[in-house]
Amino acid sequence: MQMNVSQLLQAPVGTTRNFQIKEVIDVINDGQLHPIEGKVRMLRTSRSILVKGKLRTEVELTCSRCLSPFVSPLNLIIEEEYMPTVDVFTGIPLPLPDEPGSFTIDSHHILDLTEAVRQYSLLSIPMKPVCDNDCAGLCPICGQNLNQGPCDCSAQKIDPRWSTLIQSRKQ
Repeated sequence: MQMNVSQLLQAPVGTTRNFQIKEVIDVINDGQLHPIEGKVRMLRTSRSILVKGKLRTEVELTCSRCLSPFVSPLNLIIEEEYMPTVDVFTGIPLPLPDEPGSFTIDSHHILDLTEAVRQYSLLSIPMKPVCDNDCAGLCPICGQNLNQGPCDCSAQKIDPRWSTLIQSRKQ
């Protein structure tokens, strides 16, 4: 997702450009290519280019309840500032930004969104992904996927120390 922004860097402050994104990249470094689509808007500021956009992609995850693989949609709202490394008019190298992890525009005036998209994708993946909100998970005794039907395990034995509490709850 590389774009030449030399014309935008030469434009006056406040100039915007809109880009339609439709590419296939390895979004989460899992070795698989995922389609990514959406729109980004680039705004020329006094020192950089501000990129704002809404992108969509899908990634394959493993359900944290039943351990089945499923495809999860990801909606990304990106807002990042890209700093030039070379003056577009003179070709003189510019000092690198002081902020660690800042995004930069390379010496050929190419702005690469790939790393920002990868970071936003990783942040938007749920900590405990589930294939369905009603996922029944796995039987804790035999490990059968309860979404595929009940298992033949007997009812869980209750620790006798909890019996008084359970009896009071039934009343």
